[in-house]
Amino acid sequence: MYLSKEKKQEIFKKHGKSEKNTGGAEGQIALFTHRISHLTEHLKTNKKDFGTQRSLQLLVGKRRSLLDYLKAKDIERYRAIVKELDLRR
Repeated sequence: MYLSKEKKQEIFKKHGKSEKNTGGAEGQIALFTHRISHLTEHLKTNKKDFGTQRSLQLLVGKRRSLLDYLKAKDIERYRAIVKELDLRR
């Protein structure tokens, strides 16, 4: 499996408040970003995998809504996570 328990903890530890806090917006956005990059690489080699393509679109939408929430709630946290993850915005 591409996303092990240790990798998830590392993502939440780096981007979230702690590795135990898995529900924070920054941690979720970072996790979605990791999954999106993995699925994008998969789709580069498997162009006709439409199930994965749909999953990728759903993940991008979820990340977008979390980013919109964070932007409305706290603009400084939003700017920090966008800069940290190097997202185009």
